[in-house]
Amino acid sequence: MGQVSHLYDLFQPKHYQIYLDINREKKTFTGVTKISGNASQKEIALHQKFLNILDVKVNGNSTDFKFDDSSETVSFNVPNTGDLDLEVSYSAKLTDSMMGIYPSYYEVDGVKKQLIGTQFETTFARQAFPSIDEPVAKATFDLAIKFDEHEGETVLSNMPEVKTENGVHYFDTTVRMSTYLVAFAFGELQSKLTETKSGVKIGVFSTKAHAEKELDFALDIAKRSIEFYEDYYQTPYPLPHSWQLALPDFSAGAMENWGLVTYREAYLLLNPDNTSLDTKRIVATVIAHELAHQWFGDLVTMKWWDDLWLNESFANMMEYVAIDALQPDWNIWELFQTSEAPQALQRDATDGVQSVHVEVKDPAEIDSLFDPAIVYAKGSRLLVMVRALIGDDALRSGLKAYFKSHKYNNAVGSDLWKALGEASNLDIGSIMNSWLEQPGYPVLNVNVKNGHLVIEQNQFFIGEGKDVDRLWQVPLHADFAQAPKLLTQKELDLGDYQELRKAADKAADKPLRFNVGNTSHVVVNYAPELLEDILVNSQNLTHIDKLQLLQDLRLLADSGLASYSKVIPLLKEFSNSDSAIVNETLYSIVNNLKFFVTPDSTDETNLKKFVNTLSADQVQRLSWLPKDTDSNDDQLVRPLVLSAALYAENSSVESKAHEIFTQNQDNLLSLSSDIRALVLQNEVKNYNSPQLFASLLEDYRKTSDSSYKKDLLFALTSTKDTNQVQQIVSHFKDADTIKPQDLRTWYFRTLSNNLGEQVAWDWIRNDWKWLEDTVGGDMEFTSYITVTARALHTGQRLAEFKEFFEPKLNTPGLTREIVMDTKVIESRVAMIERERDHVNAAISDILN
Repeated sequence: MGQVSHLYDLFQPKHYQIYLDINREKKTFTGVTKISGNASQKEIALHQKFLNILDVKVNGNSTDFKFDDSSETVSFNVPNTGDLDLEVSYSAKLTDSMMGIYPSYYEVDGVKKQLIGTQFETTFARQAFPSIDEPVAKATFDLAIKFDEHEGETVLSNMPEVKTENGVHYFDTTVRMSTYLVAFAFGELQSKLTETKSGVKIGVFSTKAHAEKELDFALDIAKRSIEFYEDYYQTPYPLPHSWQLALPDFSAGAMENWGLVTYREAYLLLNPDNTSLDTKRIVATVIAHELAHQWFGDLVTMKWWDDLWLNESFANMMEYVAIDALQPDWNIWELFQTSEAPQALQRDATDGVQSVHVEVKDPAEIDSLFDPAIVYAKGSRLLVMVRALIGDDALRSGLKAYFKSHKYNNAVGSDLWKALGEASNLDIGSIMNSWLEQPGYPVLNVNVKNGHLVIEQNQFFIGEGKDVDRLWQVPLHADFAQAPKLLTQKELDLGDYQELRKAADKAADKPLRFNVGNTSHVVVNYAPELLEDILVNSQNLTHIDKLQLLQDLRLLADSGLASYSKVIPLLKEFSNSDSAIVNETLYSIVNNLKFFVTPDSTDETNLKKFVNTLSADQVQRLSWLPKDTDSNDDQLVRPLVLSAALYAENSSVESKAHEIFTQNQDNLLSLSSDIRALVLQNEVKNYNSPQLFASLLEDYRKTSDSSYKKDLLFALTSTKDTNQVQQIVSHFKDADTIKPQDLRTWYFRTLSNNLGEQVAWDWIRNDWKWLEDTVGGDMEFTSYITVTARALHTGQRLAEFKEFFEPKLNTPGLTREIVMDTKVIESRVAMIERERDHVNAAISDILN
């Protein structure tokens, strides 16, 4: 753990009694926290941040204390080691940073209101009560809350309320848990309740700004998820209730507080009468993710943040396992293939990327560990790889043993591998350490050398990368029997190629392929003759096979091991697929091609013509309006191809969208959510007026429908009017229009608009100090750097990015992101320079 010192080594808490008196009007609170525990030394410390500590008592006697702001501690001497009773009295302020104890703001019928909630992960419990704020420091908690209460308010916490006396709400004692999982909330709430087969009470709560029916979907998914996990883990849910609470202001997507899970409204509430299948799938997986944590993360918790993947990677996989069982018709693993897999592969190919298991030397670095592409996406991809390797029965058996051994305690990665290894009779730890402890992943180069099929692994890089001869244990998942289960060496000769191919001919006339099912975290680079054999037989490929082929070729082109000019002809071949995942992968490549053209150039005109040829048949097949006969794939493909046709400036598609808008302009919320964003975008781009823009912006301010809000944001930031771009940016600091939780998306969408790039880029550089002061304490803060790097793509912007961010390299928590994102822009600029002429020539050739 390097130089990290842990307060838990000095003092081990056993039980907390926390009393809080919160005044919303003054945005202050006072508190008294009593802690019983064991002191290992005579000088101990507690975590605290922004607390005005008034008194510290040890065994009933006041004692002197001192602060250390750098370590966020208060330290003091105690008379003896062994059992102690501490009591700390303090006052503090509510924050507006969406961390600690904070208000969420919303309106009902034009009246402004607030809901108080908490966010204590990673190290923000110390802003609410003094504690040993480390995951390993599990204890039980008694919580008592008083607040400036008025009639009709509800107060929630991890455990049920047991009594109210003199305006103080007392909650039942928790099970042993980490500080970051403590949670409470209060305000004017509505709810819907049900119960699982085993008697666990399930509830969904929201403000009254929402229609009651918006709670139904989440209630159903939460109930069935808890029931599924109890069966799958063969371990009962250990608390009496599972509350799901939508907070109007919330930085992350959701947070797995034990028994009181909190969500951004967009990830819990939806209109069952008008919500796209895509949104339903996303909301369902978020709920299933957080409820997976109730066991994996809450019941058993990582000892320290370097094993964050133990929590997040597993929950990220289990959300798909659960929803696949609950809604098999959704083909949810296809969503995994188009979201988690490409995100992980792209990020993990940058030299210097963090490994899944990361040493944490400075607690200030903890929040920066939450790299969604690595800890969530790559980690879950690796666990999917383990599941494919050992099978579901062994996985479930191993997990049952893992929970039994470590429940209400902490674990490290090796504990999980030990349990899964014993269940599968495989050395899972040895296999997985090559993936968890090393950054990056291999490209499998498959060639025919001297008549033999030879496979070789080398580290795969997008951009500059130093190969240090890393080696992975790679599950090959080949489609022919002569290949081993694992590739454990640098190079492997598989034998005479013609003999292997003849054997495949006799079996099913299959080309020889690796990573079938796309479950291994690799890219496969086939020699030209082997790739041609696969393409000739492409009609026999599954949808996931086609996705994988396109995805691998795109990554190889990004890296320089292949060329986009070779990928472009394949797009037309796959463009009429009825599969959503094939189309999503295809159009992700199309979006990359936009980097190679200059706005208003002949090359851009050609690209639009090409995109029109790709989308035209599908647009004809599906048209604008959803039909009762649509398959799930049809529902998902329609917005993809319509978006492409709008980019291509297909006049009939544009005019039809305008017609739909005109017919529904008095009730835009009623527009089908499948197409609403595109109809609104088309109107803003092609039929705009100051009145239209003002009207849509006012709708954005007023609506409580998260899906409609997202569609309006998408449309407004597509404007071609420079004055309207300036107007958008002028609202970046206006929380009544753009909530801080949504600012990052507004900024990124404006930055990605050719007309908005300069003004948005100027804004973040000029107002960085304001941004830091406003959301700098937010664990999502570094993602402003990430999304900036996602949009910038010229040498000039690269130089400006370096000039602005390099002086901030030593800022705790920002270092890794600045280094990584500099490389991301560098590799993109190099790719564009390398590929631009080839790409534009290939498109021109196809058109001619």
